Amino acid sequence: MDLLYKSTRTSDITVTASEAVLKGLADDGGLFVPVEIPKLLTGLDALARMSYQETAYEVMKLFLTDYTEEELKHCINSAYDSKFDTEEIAPLAKADGAYYLELFHGSTIAFKDMALSILPHLMTTAAKKNQVDHEIVILTATSGDTGKAALAGFADVPGTKIIVFYPKDGVSPIQEKQMVTQKGDNTYVVGIHGNFDDAQNGVKAMFNDKALAALMDQAGYQFSSANSINIGRLVPQIVYYVYAYAKLFANGQITENEKINVVVPTGNFGNILAAYYAKQMGLPIDKLICASNENKVLFDFFMTGDYDRNREFVLTSSPSMDILISSNLERLIYKIAGADADKNRALMQELSTTGKYGITEEMRSELKDFYGNFATEEETAGVIRQIYEDTGYVIDPHTAVAAKVYKKYKADTHDETKAVIASTASPYKFTRSVMDAIDPKYDAMTDFELVDELEKISGVPVPQAIEDIRSAPVLHRDVCDADQMQNTVKNFLGIK
Repeated sequence: MDLLYKSTRTSDITVTASEAVLKGLADDGGLFVPVEIPKLLTGLDALARMSYQETAYEVMKLFLTDYTEEELKHCINSAYDSKFDTEEIAPLAKADGAYYLELFHGSTIAFKDMALSILPHLMTTAAKKNQVDHEIVILTATSGDTGKAALAGFADVPGTKIIVFYPKDGVSPIQEKQMVTQKGDNTYVVGIHGNFDDAQNGVKAMFNDKALAALMDQAGYQFSSANSINIGRLVPQIVYYVYAYAKLFANGQITENEKINVVVPTGNFGNILAAYYAKQMGLPIDKLICASNENKVLFDFFMTGDYDRNREFVLTSSPSMDILISSNLERLIYKIAGADADKNRALMQELSTTGKYGITEEMRSELKDFYGNFATEEETAGVIRQIYEDTGYVIDPHTAVAAKVYKKYKADTHDETKAVIASTASPYKFTRSVMDAIDPKYDAMTDFELVDELEKISGVPVPQAIEDIRSAPVLHRDVCDADQMQNTVKNFLGIK
């Protein structure tokens, strides 16, 4: 029997997995969730012997049930190939008392590659399955990494166009250079005057605009999303937690059914939600440690049960986490509200109108699996320097936020359970922040001089993704105000 999906805001409408992937966002503005979380059926001994691709099939077949075995394996094998610089796809590195799950070995050197390498294949397959004759327009807001990974995934894919909005002054120089040098006749990159939440709100508004949808339909287009609101982004992220656990077991680092903790640097809440879903499937995860930077809206939520985005927005050295509206949290809220769409919709309406909401004590009791904390900018730089000086291992600022929060967790709880830290980006993507943290003497160097210095001190070769943009020409120069995003989209698509 197929696993169906429903919106977090409407209880009586269900769609297939392929329909959910195609739509991205439900018609009522909610997020698609499976009607139940399937249990992991494959035994640990078998998983321990599997490649990443084989593990991906064992997990994803449980969620994407209307894809045939042939279709799903084709999507997986097309995604996880030589675009990654290691056959392991997501290797584990032990350093400073934890296991770092390196999720940055794909073509854009950030964890978004883990899902966005496969999403175009899932989406084009879904379009064929559902006899879609419109061109699919991928509309995406990015805080830095999703944009480039989505652009790389969808560039020149027949039957698609992709439009990416990013905060003009809210991403790292390397992140921006990766996006604005993107080739592909179907790609369009626009900076906005504003922050990520402004970009994300603008994208959501376009998804919910019925008049725009009618214009799009008339012109032969339909929107879909590559953001982590798309279930086709979330399901592939579950895979690497299962893979990591199996590899720890295979390498003798843990015993069968031994619990581990998972630490995730968190912005939009998708990556840690994937770990939560893995736990719901039966993976022996104990604590889900949610690490925030100085935009600590999630830390405050876990501490108080109140979500309040009405605060100063802070630009940090971990820009992919500079977010005050964590969209994927809605899926967790729906779950802890007892899968009550009416309750969830009321809370999301309150967030939309007042910028905040509070959950009940009963709902708070459902959050016992989570621990939240945050790292300041000073703490983030300090842990990059400390881990490098103690071990020679270099981490990026997002991973450093997680590493610092993990240290705080251990100090608070004295819990010595083995931990996997999601290492979400290569330090090469944030060379200035990394090198400044290690030694202020690097401050006067250019970004690409810093790249070469990082190679010297780390012994890790410069990734091809960085070499590709050293002298690449800028192909996308457009900038707009947040309230002009819709007109910008219309102009690109030639819609009056």
